[in-house]
This record gives sequence, structure tokens and C-alpha cells, in this order.
Amino acid sequence: MVDLIADYHDNIKNVPVVPSVEPGYLKKLLPEEAPIHPQSWENICEELHDAIIPGIVKWDSPHFHAYFPTANSYASVMGGMLSDALGCVGFSWMSSPSCTELEMITMDWLAKSMDLPKVFLHSSDGNGGGVIQGSCSESTLIALLAAKHRKIEKIGKHSEEDIESKLVAYTSQQAHSSVEKGIRIVRAKMRILETDSNFRLRGETLRKAVEEDRAKGLIPFFIGGSFGTTSVCSFDDVDELGDIAQVEDLWMHVDGAYAGSALICPEYRYLMKGLEKADSFVVNCHKWLMVNFACSAFYVRDSMDLVKLFEVNPTYLKHAYQNEIPDFRHWQIPLGRRFRSLKLWMVLKSYGVSGLQENIRRQIQQAKIFESLLRDDDRFKVVNEVFMGLVCFQLKGGDSLNRELNKRVNEEKRIHMTPAEIDGKLVLRFVVASRLTEDEDIEFAWNEIKKHADLLLNNEGEVVCNGSSNYLKMI
Repeated sequence: MVDLIADYHDNIKNVPVVPSVEPGYLKKLLPEEAPIHPQSWENICEELHDAIIPGIVKWDSPHFHAYFPTANSYASVMGGMLSDALGCVGFSWMSSPSCTELEMITMDWLAKSMDLPKVFLHSSDGNGGGVIQGSCSESTLIALLAAKHRKIEKIGKHSEEDIESKLVAYTSQQAHSSVEKGIRIVRAKMRILETDSNFRLRGETLRKAVEEDRAKGLIPFFIGGSFGTTSVCSFDDVDELGDIAQVEDLWMHVDGAYAGSALICPEYRYLMKGLEKADSFVVNCHKWLMVNFACSAFYVRDSMDLVKLFEVNPTYLKHAYQNEIPDFRHWQIPLGRRFRSLKLWMVLKSYGVSGLQENIRRQIQQAKIFESLLRDDDRFKVVNEVFMGLVCFQLKGGDSLNRELNKRVNEEKRIHMTPAEIDGKLVLRFVVASRLTEDEDIEFAWNEIKKHADLLLNNEGEVVCNGSSNYLKMI
């Protein structure tokens, strides 16, 4: 199995990024029922190779440029194998002391390597600290639940149902979809706020929205800021938002799922001005920090906001040390916990902070190379300010043209990209997503995009662009 994993990664550059399968393909290849008797290891490996692997999207391919990176390293794989082999279910310190303590230590290591505000460290005064959650979406939901619980507790004199019907949360039009989903789950009203010309949410916009809602008798309780949005990797003005959050008693949660990892590089820390005003902050180690999914580092200013919400303490879970050290079951929705800190520990030990910095700097530089190639071709337009490893661009000519370009590139399966919509217009997103990506892979991707753009603009097929007068008609 280890050889299979090694061979998969060694050859990943030489196979199509996206599989050539259709929905339901696997049902035709596997039996309708589980085997009654044990199968041979050879049979299992054959079925894996012939049926399952052909349906895998190669997220770690240097030709994968969609969504955001999903980290993958042998160090993390070994940490995951150790976690599985040890079989720990670390819901409390007593259930596995090293599981809890290694998580506390590695969360502090990571926070210190990014120079996060000391309020987010376990080792600092106060109740702050970090915990590993399954995803940024899960972390955002926990922040929303805690914010709602804190607000209801503070108001107190009214019924919970009456308060709940008036609660309102804020986020920007560029925020990740998980914020909207989380707000739905907590049954609050949602205000989606407009961003400025650089796709940033500003403090004055939030202030006006809060003022309007208070005048309507509503109860503002949460602001979700973004540290690197999904569509364009823009950065909300966390400093301004934090000032308003403090004055208006809002829980400020900052989503740094992708770009938050860049704080490990000192030259990008200017972007986190105001983060010390946040109640919570999350960064996905499984995007840019070499740790395989799932490993979201979720930091909170005051863990008691989580404990007050989630603590359920039956006799069978109590232990003699529960008031001396955190039980992370009180910091999350489920009870059970994997030993996920082994993956993070293994990566930090194997690469060191310098190795993680080198990977991020290299990928940002490769995004700059792609940006330069676009700017040198006047048929294309770069849409975003390229801070990180994401470049958003358009082929000049309208949405239909860009939709067709994205479709043709992806159908050929030599590279893979995903689009986004910004201010009602379609843009193409190019992400440097793999630690295996080399400069020659950026050139390869550009040649693929340019090839299909040449075909489209040289009358191959028919593309009708948006607008009554803005169109290209092709034979």
C-alpha cells in the first residue's frame, strides 16, 4: 500500500487531472452487496486500482489550478497513519493525555510561527487558545453558535425565542458560502454587505448597517470578516471592522482559511492589522501548510464562550483533572476526536517553519509569473490584486466567451480551473495549488489557456457574448 501511494504521487503529473467518468460509473464496477467472505489482499488492491483510482480528481497534481490548494505531504501521511494505528479517541485529557497536550503545544507552535496575538495562545494569560476542527465551515458554525449563545446570555431578560427572532449577522458579498450556511443553521437574519472597489469590506459599511438594524429593533451579534476571500483573495479591513465590533458588541470571526497560512511569512503580516480585536480566527492547515485534510486551526480569544455552550458533563466523562487542563470535547460539536495534531506535529518537525515559508513564497512567485504572462497578452485582463497564489482573469469579450474558454480547457483535462462571479461578471480563477508545481508547469498551463483562446478568437465554433452590442459571432 505504501508503494501504491508512492507510485501514485510519482506519476501524478503524467495523468489527466480530472477523470473521464460519469455519475454512476462506480456502481457498474463494484458488486451490489458486500462480500460474505474475506477477500484476498490482491483482490482488494486490484479493485482499488481498476475501479476506484480512475474516479479520483488529482488535487495534488501540478496541473490542478481549481478551488484552493489542498495540502499533501509524506510527513502528514505518516502522521495520519500513526493516528489511525494508535486508535485514540481523545475527547478529554483523561481519554488520552498526549492527544490533548500535543494539540495544545502544536496550536501554540503554529500561532507563534504566524505571530498571532498572544490572546490566542494556550500559554498566555487568560482563556484563549487553539483547537483543531475538521474544516473552516465547521469553525465558522462554532463561532456563530458561540456568538449567539453569548448574546442571548447577555440580554437575558427576554425569552430566547424573542431574542432569536431579532438576531442579525453580517458578512460581505465576497465571503465564503459557509458563512451563509452557518447563519441559516443558527436561525439568524443575514445582511450581506457590499465591498469597496478592491473587494474589501470596510468599517463604515458595517457601522451603517448596524445602525439601520438597531433602528428596526433588531439585535446585531456577529460579523464574519475574510482574510483572503474565495473568489478573488481580497482582504477585509479587519482593523476597521474590529473597531465597530468592539463598540457594538459583535463577535468578530475572521476566516483565513487559505491566505491565513501566509502569516507564517513575516512580509505578509501587515495584512493582519486589527486581528487582535477578533474573537476567533481560523486557518486551514490542509490548504497551504503541508498538512493533509482535515486540519483547521481554530483560535478563540476566550474558550469559556465555547465551554458555556458545549459543556455536557455526565458522570462517565468526568475525571479528576478536568479543572486543570482543557477537555476539547467542550470546544466542538462532536464528542469524539481524532489525534489530528500528529499530522501537524509531523509536518512542523519535518519541514520546520522555514520549509513551510519556502513553499508559500514559491507558489506566490509562480502566481506572479502567471500574472505577468497574462499582462503581456493584451487580449486578457487581470481582475484582482495578486497578493497570494490566486490570479483572477478574463479573456476580453464577455461572460459567454470566458465560460466557453473555461469549458474547453477543462474538457481537455490537461489542466483544471474553476470560475467565479464578481460584480455579476464571470472571471476565471487560476490557483497555484500543489507543492509539486514547478515554473515549467505554469508555462504549460498558460500555453493550454492561450491555445484555446487562440481557437476561440480565430473563429472556431460560435460564442455570443453578453450585451446587445458586445458580441463575437464565430463561424
